[in-house]
Amino acid sequence: MMNITIFGKGNMSQAIQGNFEASGSKINVVTRENDAALGDIVVLAVPYPAVDDIIARYGEQLAGKIVIDITNPLNFETFDELIVPADGSAAQEIQAKLPNSTLVKGFNTNFASTLATGKVADAAQTTVLLASDSADAKAKIAEALTGSSLNIVDTGALKRARELESIGFLQLTLAAGETINWNGGFSLHK
Repeated sequence: MMNITIFGKGNMSQAIQGNFEASGSKINVVTRENDAALGDIVVLAVPYPAVDDIIARYGEQLAGKIVIDITNPLNFETFDELIVPADGSAAQEIQAKLPNSTLVKGFNTNFASTLATGKVADAAQTTVLLASDSADAKAKIAEALTGSSLNIVDTGALKRARELESIGFLQLTLAAGETINWNGGFSLHK
């Protein structure tokens, strides 16, 4: 059993929590209204602009932790671009601010409904793509999700987070434009 901390209380937080609980992990949720001791794996299930406040408040406590960044760094005013440099990613920026933590990009290419049901468009298994410079961290996350219905795929180093954020951005804009619905999206087939 692993101890998991999730920052945020929205749909993504709840769906991610359900998947970790399915494997028997102990979950504590941190919101602006409450504090909690941080577990071995910490999930940033908040919008990208909220991450800096979490780092300011919990930066020292995040040292030595596996931190999962689920954000998609969208320009929320235009919903038409990512707000990080073209050769970088939100995950790489967070890693630079948390040098003593192990950053993993994950869950950002999924919608809450596909995480909750384990299915994309009620047909294909939901795949969670993970990117990190630590193979050990990705393996621990996969282990912590063993009892869930999710397919976990290692996409490589943290620099792959840029591509994951682009996929997440495209999927969000397609759903917001009603080209796909919120229980649809991309799936991976082997």
